[in-house]
Formats: sequence, C-alpha cells, structure tokens
Amino acid sequence: MPAFDTLLAEVEADYRHRTPTSAALYDRARASMPGGDTRQTVFFTPYPLFLAHGEGSYVTDVDGHRYFDCSSCWSALVLGHAHPAVTEAVGEQLARGTAYNAASPQALELIELLRDRIPSLQRVRLTNTGSEATMLAVRAARAATGRRKIVKMIGAYHGAHDDWHVHEGEPQPGLIPGNDAFVREVSFNDKTAVTDLLNAEASDIAALIVEPVMGVAGSLPPLDGYLQHLRAETERHGVVLIFDEVITLRLALGGAQALYDLRPDLTTLGKIIGGGHPIGAFGGDARLMEQFSPLRGGHLSHSGTFNANPVSAVAGLATLRQLDADTISYINRLGDRFAAAVAAIAQARDVPLHTTGLGSIRNLHFAPTPPLHAAQAAAGDTGLRRLLHRKLLTLGVLAVERGMFAFAATTTEADVDDLAAKIDGAIAWMRSAIAERRPQAS
Repeated sequence: MPAFDTLLAEVEADYRHRTPTSAALYDRARASMPGGDTRQTVFFTPYPLFLAHGEGSYVTDVDGHRYFDCSSCWSALVLGHAHPAVTEAVGEQLARGTAYNAASPQALELIELLRDRIPSLQRVRLTNTGSEATMLAVRAARAATGRRKIVKMIGAYHGAHDDWHVHEGEPQPGLIPGNDAFVREVSFNDKTAVTDLLNAEASDIAALIVEPVMGVAGSLPPLDGYLQHLRAETERHGVVLIFDEVITLRLALGGAQALYDLRPDLTTLGKIIGGGHPIGAFGGDARLMEQFSPLRGGHLSHSGTFNANPVSAVAGLATLRQLDADTISYINRLGDRFAAAVAAIAQARDVPLHTTGLGSIRNLHFAPTPPLHAAQAAAGDTGLRRLLHRKLLTLGVLAVERGMFAFAATTTEADVDDLAAKIDGAIAWMRSAIAERRPQAS
C-alpha cells in the first residue's frame, strides 16, 4: 500500500478512536440533513467534528478534547470565542428583544462606525449574509450602468447565489439556464487578461468584483500594482469596481482598501462585523446606493425580515470597538510569525511547503512555489494538505482542510509557536508520504 494511504488510514483510525460521540452524532445527522450538516464547508472524511463549546482561541468537542482553533470560524471570530464584551452586549440586547419591525438604533451605530473606518462607504445597507451583500451590490451596478455582465476571478467565492457559481464559463447544475452568458472570469493577478476583456466587452460589463486577497482560492495576495490596475481599468471603461472585503476587513481599520490606498465604488462586508452573529453589509458611492432609497425615487428592492437585527448589530459594535489599530497590528504580527515559522520548517525538512496570505490570514500550500492565482493553487498537492489537517486534529489543532489559518486577538505568541511545533511534528510523521508524492507537488 502506498505510504500516503497507510498514513491516512492510520490517522483516520486515530481520529475515530478519539471522537466516538462525533461519529454517533454524524450518523444521526445524516438521517435529517444531506451529508450530515447544513454547511459543506465543515465536512471532511470520515466525518466532521462536533463541538460543545468555545472560549478564547480554544474549542472543546463533544468527547471532551480541547483544540487550538486556528480557523476562528472561517475568520469571523476575530476576538475569539465568547469574548466577554460581545457576550455581555448580546445578553443585554436579548433581554430587550431580538428583532423589531422598525428601524434599529443599534444598526445605525454600527453603520456609522463602519463609515468612520472606511471612507468609500458613503451609504451602507445591512443584510444577513455576505452572499446577500454581494448579490445586492451587483444588482446596484447592473441597474446604474444598464449593463448585464459581471467579471469575477477564476476560483473566487462571493457567496451562494447563481452569479458566483459559474466556473470558467461552465455553470453548475441547477443554475438559471444561460446565466453563464453574463459572467466572465479572468485569472487573479493577470493584468493583461483584465485589460483585454474590458477592451473587448466593457460596453456590456456592469461590474468587476474582487477580493483584495483571494480567500477560498488559497489566501492569494495581489502582486504589486494589480489592484491599482483594476481600479484604473474599471474607471476607464465605466465599470463598477466592487471589493469583497468580507474576509479582508480584518487586515486594517479600513480594510484592504486602506492598505492599498484605493477607493472601490462598492464594498461588501460580513464575518467580523457581526461578532459571531449572522450579518452582511454593502455600501459605497452614494449615487449607486441611493437606488435603494424610497426617498430618492429608488427603484431597487432590498428587504429581509432580520436585516439590521439588533442582536447582530450590538455584537458587531462590541467586536469592532475592541478591534482597534493596536489589536489589528498584533494579530497581523501573529500571522507574520506563523509564516516565518512555516518557512523555517520547510527549509529544515526540505519540504515543498509555502504560506500565502497577508497579516492574520494565511494559507498553506504543498507546492514548489507560492501560487499567484487559483489554477496554481489547485495544482498543489491537496492530498498532503488533507493528511496534515487530519494529523493536526489528533494533535489538538482545529484548522481548515484547505489550509487556511485565521488568528484571533486571544491567540498568543506561545499558541503560534506551539502550532508551528505541531506542524513540524506532523511533517516529520508525513515524510514518507511527502517523498512518495514529491513529483505530484511540482
């Protein structure tokens, strides 16, 4: 049997031995939910972990095992689990009510705070998810320009609605027939591809949407001048530039657009602005956003029973008030520390292992060089990444199978050093599989 298969069987047997209650809950869940859960992102073989509670940067599973959580709920819990400021604010609001059929002063405070931090947000609307935020931002762009097409990056994820599930021109089953005709894709970090596409089709293109640092594709940072090129080309052709900062807002007080000194036309937000509660937001240029205003003859509909609910708003307010410039600088340094430790491990162990990302968001890749776009990231050895993920679970580390690491304000330098030591131990354990698969990682 190949070394990889032997090690995977060994570590999954260890995982099964440690987590019998998770296994039983998964078997029970499969009778009620497709695949045993309502989020495919938490699934991995042989079955996903079920958690009982979390505190700070640690979580405990239903079998009583404690894990260092370096996923932070897909980066949403930037203050860690059950932060006292957040739980206190939410508890007080729960006693006052969870939802009103009226405007919420708490939501107004949250929006004002966001506008103070992000100068491009002249007007803002709240939603319940980032998916809704990106959907509505695109709706605003199409309405304002009278154009239908949108441009996204190959491998980018912007939510659950149909526009974002067209891959290189091929839609997934179940999407609206012909929807792919209105979506164009280009490779991230490829200036020429964007220029050529806009030169050819700009008269039909309403918007270009981009994560300043691509998330699902592997936490890929922009090359020098790339985002500035997108801004210049979209302005030249009258195309609405949308920054999806659902993940990247945590990189600076004003998000990645502040880091790169850029002003998109629209911005979409989520995750950290809800403090662990469901939320999304979109905003930007007043002319575009006033299309939703009933006072200005706005003709675009935007509704939602739980939009701007006060519980999510107070959780977000408590989180962002704690997340000041010093805190952001601290968690970004943790990410830098982690990247340096992984580089040292890769060199010492002679392993084709690299990190990508920026600040507190990082991603591991088993590849000869750090990838620049989604196709290069996908060409890395995902099997080795899966094996590392399983081994780390048995060592008390809860990560994301695709290799993303998101550090929280409750994480310490000792936590990062311990994580690096466990990765080093896991790499040593994996050495026969790495040697066996080395040609596939090129």
